[in-house]
Amino acid sequence: MGKILALCIFLGTLAGGQTTQSTPRAAQEAPAPAASQAKLQAAHDESASVPDTAAVMTITGVCAPQPKPAAAKAVAAKPATGTKSAATADCKTVITKAQFEKLASGLAPNGTLSPQLKGRLAAQMPALIALSAQARQQHMDQTEQYRETLKFVQMEILATELQRKLQSEAADVPDADIQKYYDDHKVDFEQYNVDRLFVPRTKQNQPDLKDESDKNTKPTEEEVKAKQAAEKAKADAAEESMTKLADDLRARAAAGEDIKKLQKEAFEAAGMKIESPTVNLANVRRSGLAPGHVAVFDLKSGEVSQVISDAGGHFIYKMNSNTEMPLDQVKNEIHTRLQGERLKEMMDKLNGSYKVERNEAYFGPPAGPGGMPPRPMGARPGPVPPPAAAPQQAPAATKESSSQH
Repeated sequence: MGKILALCIFLGTLAGGQTTQSTPRAAQEAPAPAASQAKLQAAHDESASVPDTAAVMTITGVCAPQPKPAAAKAVAAKPATGTKSAATADCKTVITKAQFEKLASGLAPNGTLSPQLKGRLAAQMPALIALSAQARQQHMDQTEQYRETLKFVQMEILATELQRKLQSEAADVPDADIQKYYDDHKVDFEQYNVDRLFVPRTKQNQPDLKDESDKNTKPTEEEVKAKQAAEKAKADAAEESMTKLADDLRARAAAGEDIKKLQKEAFEAAGMKIESPTVNLANVRRSGLAPGHVAVFDLKSGEVSQVISDAGGHFIYKMNSNTEMPLDQVKNEIHTRLQGERLKEMMDKLNGSYKVERNEAYFGPPAGPGGMPPRPMGARPGPVPPPAAAPQQAPAATKESSSQH
C-alpha cells in the first residue's frame, strides 16, 4: 500500500510540475510512446547509453492547471464535460531519464532499479499522471479527505525510509565482527562426509487375501475386535522385527560390511518396492541433520554410530571424514546472518519504545486467542523486508536428508 500511495502522490506532483505548453527538443528525440513493453525490456542493456536529459516518456494531452486572471474568473464559462481545448490537446508531460530513475529508485527496494520495475512503472505512470492531473483540475487535492489521506501516506513514507536506513546500517558489518563470529562458531562451518543407513520402522503392508464367499458377510462385533487385535499383533511383530534388523545391520556395518549392500537388504526386508536411497551424504553440516542425530558429528573417522530411532525409522551413520570451511567460503553467509541479527535488534528496540492502549468499546475485542497486538513497525510486508537467514546446509545434503526422513 505504501508504495502505491507514495507513487500516486509523487506522480501527481510530477504531473503538476513537469508539464509544459510546448514540446521540448528532448521530447522530439524520445522513442515512440507506443513501443511495446517487451521491446523496451529487450533493450534494457542499452539504457546506460541514453543521456540523463533525454526524454524517456512523453504524455500528450496532460497539462498542469493554469491559474486564471481574476477578471477572467468572473466571466469564464464552465466548459462542457468531455471536451478538450486546443491548448490542452497540444500540451505534453515530458519525463526525462534522470526524473524517471530518481522516482523509480525511490520506490525500489534498497534503491535497486531492475528492468522489471522500470517496465511496471512505465506501464502505470501515464494513467496515474493523467488521472492525477484531472483530479487536480477538479480541486480534489483541496478536500479534507485528501489532506487526511496525505498525513497517513507521509507516515508510511517516513516509516519506509527509516526501515531503509536501518537496513543500510545493519548491512554495514565490520570485517572484525565477521572474523570473530567465524572464530567463535567454527564447529558450525565444518563439513562432514558420512554414510547413512536407513531402516524403515515397520514393514510395508501386504494386501490380505480374502475368501470370496465371505466378502458379502457382515462381521460380528467379536470378529471385528479379533481382527483388530490380530492386525495390531502383526504390526507390533513387524516393527519389532525391523528394530532387531536395525541392530543386526549396525553390528555388520561396524564390522566393515558395505553400507550400500546393507541398505538394499534393509529395504528388501521391509518389502519396499522403491529404489533404496543414496547412503552417502557429502559435505553435510550440523544443521543438515535432525537435532536428535547431531551426536553423529562427534564420531571419529571410520566409527559407526549406535542405532538412532525416531518417528521416521532407524538410522545408522558411519563417519568418513570432516573438513573445515575457510572464512572466504562462508563470509557472505556470516555477513547475512549478522545483518539479520543487527536489524532485528534495531527493530526490537524501536518497537519496544512505545506502548499502545486501545479503546475496546470502539475497536472491539482483539481477534484470536489472547488477542492480536498492534502490528509493530517492520512487521507488515514492505519494500525493505529483513533479510532471510542464510541456509546453513549444502543443498545436496539437505535434499538427501529431507527425502529420507
